[in-house]
Amino acid sequence: MKTTSLRRFGAAATLAAVSLATVFASVTAMADTTKPLLFKIVTVKDDVIVAVPPDEAGAPRPDAAAIGQALAAKGALTLWQYATRKAADGALEMAPRAKISVLAHDSLRVEPYTPAVRVVPVP
Repeated sequence: MKTTSLRRFGAAATLAAVSLATVFASVTAMADTTKPLLFKIVTVKDDVIVAVPPDEAGAPRPDAAAIGQALAAKGALTLWQYATRKAADGALEMAPRAKISVLAHDSLRVEPYTPAVRVVPVP
C-alpha cells in the first residue's frame, strides 16, 4: 500500500513539475520583447508578412485588431515586410526585408502569423 501511494505521489509531483516548466517557458516567451510579432496581411491579390515598427510614433499596438483599426482610421500604415532567408549558420529565419506602406482596402484581412523558424528583430 505504501509503495503505491509513493508512486502516485511521485507521478503527481513529476506532472506538477512539468506543468510549472511549461508555464515558465510560456511566460519567458511572452516576455521576449526583442522578437517581433508577425502578421499576415491577406488581400485578394496576394499575402505579405509584416511586423509593426517598434517605438515609432503613431504605430499601432502589435495586435491584429489594432492594426486593422489603424488601417481603417488612417487609410495607410508603414510596416516592416518580413521574408524567409538563410542565416549565416545555414538555418532558415524570418528577417526584415523592407519598410512598406499598406493601404486600407475593403477586402483586406490581418491575421496573426506564427513562423516555424526563428525571427530576426526589426532594425
